[in-house]
Amino acid sequence: MTIIRLLPLLLIIAGCAAERPPNIVLIMADDMGYETLGVNGGLSYDTPHLDSLAQHGMRLTHAFSTPLCTPSRVQLMTGKYNFRNYIGFGLLDPAEQTFAHLLQDVGYATGVAGKWQLYGNTYQRELAGRGGSTPEEAGFEEFALWQYIERGSRYKSPTIHYSGQEPETFPDAYGPDLYTDYIEEFFERHQDEPFFLYFPMALPHDPFLPPPSHPDFDSLDIATARNDTAYFAPMVSYVDKLVGRITGKLHELELDRNTLVLFTTDNGTHRIVSSQHKTGLIRGRKAYPVAAGTHVPLIAYWPGTIQPNIVNDALVDFTDFLPTLMEAAGSSVPDSFMADGLSFYGQLTGLADTTRSWIYCHYDPRWGRFAPARWAQDQTWKLYENGQFFNWSEDRDEVHALEDSTLDERAQLAKNKLQNVLDQMPALPQVQSEN
Repeated sequence: MTIIRLLPLLLIIAGCAAERPPNIVLIMADDMGYETLGVNGGLSYDTPHLDSLAQHGMRLTHAFSTPLCTPSRVQLMTGKYNFRNYIGFGLLDPAEQTFAHLLQDVGYATGVAGKWQLYGNTYQRELAGRGGSTPEEAGFEEFALWQYIERGSRYKSPTIHYSGQEPETFPDAYGPDLYTDYIEEFFERHQDEPFFLYFPMALPHDPFLPPPSHPDFDSLDIATARNDTAYFAPMVSYVDKLVGRITGKLHELELDRNTLVLFTTDNGTHRIVSSQHKTGLIRGRKAYPVAAGTHVPLIAYWPGTIQPNIVNDALVDFTDFLPTLMEAAGSSVPDSFMADGLSFYGQLTGLADTTRSWIYCHYDPRWGRFAPARWAQDQTWKLYENGQFFNWSEDRDEVHALEDSTLDERAQLAKNKLQNVLDQMPALPQVQSEN
């Protein structure tokens, strides 16, 4: 244990601090849009543990990621819009500080398990002209990760890199189970000190394959397996099962009342998946800037601190997590740290009503053939850099751009507000890279 992390404990022992700061657990599923949770109106999937977390905590209904995994991960971890520090797909600039660095600095043990995707393969590193980050460079002392140095399988017979060891393949085991085993062990190791655990899940990203709860799992040959959307539903259910394991372990260790648990996802559902929702059929639009590509679940659970069954429509974007975690830890973002986010901690506790009137996205994916875009939005309206303006709350697929001549006073005021946001931000570069 480092001297820095000993200090909060010594203060508590000496009676100089009333109570230790809360543990923080941040869980982020992979490619699972807002519509997938039953508590959000989803009808296609069984998510009883997540639904229960929302019913015993807070459900935030207007949280937005970027449309794609790496841009969202970089933004989430650094609290900065992508124009500041996104260097390429699959990469996190090792010069960047993350929420793990900042929490470590105020006495937290830091761990990460699941999908990394921030070190980069050879092509990604050559394209960007620089390398990505190791977990240690990103502020994590302990880890159990897939897609760090070696890729291998993320699901059955996974290749996992544990901190202090070489990558290893585990025949017939299930990667998400091993990541969760590691998380439970992390809780046990650090139960007597404040800890931060980040769980960027591999589930339910494609390839869509049967999890252990499905009868097809035992006969699954990972080398010849075919992507089948029929397995998406049991994969979502497995996400839910693992969240239940994690919160159950916190309860078993009597840590739940001193632990803030946040659940979200990195972007919308895959484009080949359609889901029934109380509003109708929703096709996933991962990688596209419409709501089905960016509108994500956000649940906050902290028994005794967050009141149960709260539904909150405050706007949240992925820059907001870093300052929120710091405020939860009883600290703040250092003045020297360029953060774009606004803490929503006051929303969780009811102690302050700090809310955004807009969110922003600078989307420059540099992956596939997906077009870059830049926009600002609120709970109703959305304005792109190219001038297209939508009532996205009614036109979620953005089929009908609104002409200025049709706008009433309310819509025109909203457009002016969002244009002011765009005017403050740098334009997209003229030349885009693809891979």
